[in-house]
Amino acid sequence: MLIDSHCHLQYKGLVEDQQGVLSRAREAGIGGFLNISTRRSEWDAVIATAAREPDVWASVGIHPHEADKHADLGAQALLDAAAHPKVIGIGETGLDYYYDHSDRTTQAGLFRTHIAVARETGLPAIIHTRDAEEDTARIVAEEMEKGAFPALIHCFTASADFARQMLDLGLSISLSGIVTFKNAKDLQAIAQELPEDRLLVETDAPFLAPVPHRGAVCEPGFTADTARFVASLRGVEEAMLADVTTRNFLALFAKASL
Repeated sequence: MLIDSHCHLQYKGLVEDQQGVLSRAREAGIGGFLNISTRRSEWDAVIATAAREPDVWASVGIHPHEADKHADLGAQALLDAAAHPKVIGIGETGLDYYYDHSDRTTQAGLFRTHIAVARETGLPAIIHTRDAEEDTARIVAEEMEKGAFPALIHCFTASADFARQMLDLGLSISLSGIVTFKNAKDLQAIAQELPEDRLLVETDAPFLAPVPHRGAVCEPGFTADTARFVASLRGVEEAMLADVTTRNFLALFAKASL
C-alpha cells in the first residue's frame, strides 16, 4: 500500500470527478490521501471530503501565494480548524520567491504562525519552498531553537545542501513526480541518498504528472508511478519502498489512522 502524502482533491481537474479519481487511485494501490488546503476558503470543503472518505485526511493552511490575502490570519483560526479529528497537518505553508505573489515579509510571518501551531498541536508543518532556500532554512532553524516541531518539505526540488540542512533539523522530505523527469538528474541523485526513515512520496495532484503521464492531469493514483521510479533509483523492491514510505507517513502524521 502507498499513501499520497500531498494532493489537492478540491482543485479543478480532480474535484469534478472526485469519486472516480479516488476509485482509480485505490485500484492502483493507494490506500491513503492527504488532501491539502492552500487558502481559508477551502478548509470546509477539504475537511468535508476527509470526513466523508475513511482513507482521506485533511490539512489546514495558507499557501505562500495566498499570504497577502490572509495577512491577518491568527494562530487561533488554525488551532480551531486543526481540532477536527481528520485534520492531521498544518499547511501548506512556506516561502515562494519564484512568483512572489505575496509580500515576502508577509509570507515569512504567516510561515512562522503555521510553525507555532505545528509546535502547539504536534501536527506536522507541510512546507513549500521555491527559490527561497536560504530564508526557509533560516526560519526553520530559528523556530527549532524556540522548540522542536514536526515538519516535512513537500515536493522537494531544492539543493543537496538544503536537503542536508533540513534532515539535520529533523525534517522529512517528500518526492513528487518531478523526480521522474528527464531533466531532474540532481534531484534523482538526492533521492538515492535520502535516509530511508525520512522519505515520503506524493503527487501534488492535479499538478506535475510523473512519467509516463507527462502532460496529463495528475491524479493521486500516479503515486504508484513515482514510487516505482524511486524504488528503481534506490535499488529496492517496489513493495519495500511502499512499506517504508507508508510507515514514515504514519509516524510523521501520527494523528492519522487507517
